[in-house]
Amino acid sequence: MIGRLNHVAIAVPDLQAAVAIYRDTLGAQVSAPLDVPEHGVTTVFVNLPNTKIELLHPLGENSPIAGFLAKNPSGGMHHLCYEVTDIKAVRDQLVKSGARVLGDGEPKIGAHGKPVLFLHPKDFCGTLVELEQV
Repeated sequence: MIGRLNHVAIAVPDLQAAVAIYRDTLGAQVSAPLDVPEHGVTTVFVNLPNTKIELLHPLGENSPIAGFLAKNPSGGMHHLCYEVTDIKAVRDQLVKSGARVLGDGEPKIGAHGKPVLFLHPKDFCGTLVELEQV
Protein backbone atom coordinates (compact mmCIF):
# COMPACT_ATOMS: atom_id res chain seq x y z
CA MET A 1 0.00 0.00 0.00
CA ILE A 2 2.62 2.59 1.01
CA GLY A 3 5.66 3.25 -1.10
CA ARG A 4 8.95 4.82 -0.24
CA LEU A 5 9.58 7.32 2.51
CA ASN A 6 9.18 10.73 0.88
CA HIS A 7 10.34 12.87 3.80
CA VAL A 8 10.68 13.31 7.53
CA ALA A 9 9.23 16.62 8.71
CA ILE A 10 10.81 18.56 11.55
CA ALA A 11 9.09 21.56 13.14
CA VAL A 12 11.60 24.32 13.87
CA PRO A 13 11.25 27.52 15.91
CA ASP A 14 13.84 29.38 13.80
CA LEU A 15 13.78 28.46 10.11
CA GLN A 16 16.88 30.43 9.15
CA ALA A 17 18.92 28.82 11.93
CA ALA A 18 17.71 25.35 10.93
CA VAL A 19 18.60 26.00 7.27
CA ALA A 20 22.08 27.11 8.34
CA ILE A 21 22.58 23.91 10.34
CA TYR A 22 21.66 21.66 7.43
CA ARG A 23 23.33 23.75 4.71
CA ASP A 24 26.43 25.13 6.43
CA THR A 25 27.16 22.63 9.19
CA LEU A 26 26.03 19.40 7.50
CA GLY A 27 26.72 20.46 3.91
CA ALA A 28 23.27 19.53 2.57
CA GLN A 29 21.48 21.08 -0.38
CA VAL A 30 18.41 23.02 0.77
CA SER A 31 15.54 24.54 -1.17
CA ALA A 32 14.31 28.09 -0.96
CA PRO A 33 11.55 28.67 1.62
CA LEU A 34 8.05 28.06 0.32
CA ASP A 35 4.92 29.42 2.01
CA VAL A 36 2.04 26.93 1.97
CA PRO A 37 -0.90 28.98 3.31
CA GLU A 38 -3.42 26.13 2.99
CA HIS A 39 -1.42 24.19 5.59
CA GLY A 40 -0.26 27.21 7.62
CA VAL A 41 3.45 26.52 7.13
CA THR A 42 6.61 27.72 5.51
CA THR A 43 8.69 24.78 4.31
CA VAL A 44 12.28 24.21 3.30
CA PHE A 45 13.33 20.86 1.90
CA VAL A 46 16.73 19.38 2.65
CA ASN A 47 17.57 17.10 -0.25
CA LEU A 48 19.36 13.87 0.62
CA PRO A 49 20.38 11.04 -1.70
CA ASN A 50 17.65 8.69 -0.40
CA THR A 51 14.91 11.02 0.91
CA LYS A 52 14.24 14.57 2.10
CA ILE A 53 13.96 16.39 5.40
CA GLU A 54 11.16 18.97 5.49
CA LEU A 55 11.78 21.87 7.85
CA LEU A 56 8.43 23.31 8.98
CA HIS A 57 7.90 26.76 10.42
CA PRO A 58 4.56 28.37 11.36
CA LEU A 59 2.96 30.64 8.80
CA GLY A 60 0.58 32.77 10.84
CA GLU A 61 -0.76 32.49 14.37
CA ASN A 62 -3.27 29.74 13.55
CA SER A 63 -0.66 27.39 12.12
CA PRO A 64 -0.80 23.83 13.50
CA ILE A 65 2.99 24.07 13.71
CA ALA A 66 2.66 27.00 16.16
CA GLY A 67 0.69 24.69 18.45
CA PHE A 68 3.30 21.95 18.08
CA LEU A 69 6.10 24.39 18.91
CA ALA A 70 4.19 25.69 21.94
CA LYS A 71 4.36 22.14 23.32
CA ASN A 72 7.88 21.51 21.96
CA PRO A 73 9.71 24.86 22.05
CA SER A 74 12.97 23.43 20.70
CA GLY A 75 11.16 21.82 17.77
CA GLY A 76 11.20 18.17 16.85
CA MET A 77 9.96 15.51 14.49
CA HIS A 78 6.47 16.37 13.32
CA HIS A 79 5.51 13.66 10.82
CA LEU A 80 6.62 10.99 8.35
CA CYS A 81 5.47 11.15 4.74
CA TYR A 82 5.00 8.02 2.63
CA GLU A 83 4.31 7.90 -1.07
CA VAL A 84 1.18 6.25 -2.49
CA THR A 85 0.04 5.85 -6.08
CA ASP A 86 -3.72 6.34 -5.55
CA ILE A 87 -4.40 8.45 -2.47
CA LYS A 88 -8.19 8.08 -2.53
CA ALA A 89 -8.05 4.29 -2.87
CA VAL A 90 -5.53 4.09 -0.02
CA ARG A 91 -7.68 6.44 2.10
CA ASP A 92 -10.77 4.30 1.51
CA GLN A 93 -8.91 1.11 2.41
CA LEU A 94 -7.47 2.69 5.58
CA VAL A 95 -10.84 4.07 6.69
CA LYS A 96 -12.41 0.66 6.09
CA SER A 97 -9.78 -0.87 8.37
CA GLY A 98 -10.52 1.68 11.12
CA ALA A 99 -7.83 4.30 10.57
CA ARG A 100 -8.76 7.96 11.04
CA VAL A 101 -8.01 10.55 8.39
CA LEU A 102 -7.57 14.08 9.74
CA GLY A 103 -9.54 17.05 8.47
CA ASP A 104 -12.45 16.48 6.14
CA GLY A 105 -10.88 13.35 4.63
CA GLU A 106 -10.36 14.93 1.23
CA PRO A 107 -6.82 15.29 -0.12
CA LYS A 108 -5.33 18.78 -0.10
CA ILE A 109 -2.47 20.01 -2.26
CA GLY A 110 0.81 19.81 -0.35
CA ALA A 111 4.17 21.55 -0.61
CA HIS A 112 5.18 19.46 -3.64
CA GLY A 113 2.00 20.42 -5.50
CA LYS A 114 0.60 16.90 -5.08
CA PRO A 115 -2.43 15.58 -3.14
CA VAL A 116 -1.76 14.78 0.53
CA LEU A 117 -3.69 13.41 3.52
CA PHE A 118 -2.76 13.13 7.19
CA LEU A 119 -3.55 10.12 9.38
CA HIS A 120 -4.24 10.28 13.11
CA PRO A 121 -1.09 9.58 15.15
CA LYS A 122 -2.98 7.42 17.67
CA ASP A 123 -3.64 4.94 14.86
CA PHE A 124 0.04 4.77 13.80
CA CYS A 125 2.20 4.15 16.85
CA GLY A 126 2.00 7.76 18.04
CA THR A 127 3.33 9.18 14.77
CA LEU A 128 1.51 11.62 12.52
CA VAL A 129 1.58 10.13 9.01
CA GLU A 130 1.26 12.05 5.77
CA LEU A 131 0.43 10.27 2.54
CA GLU A 132 1.43 11.92 -0.72
CA GLN A 133 0.22 10.77 -4.12
CA VAL A 134 3.08 10.39 -6.60
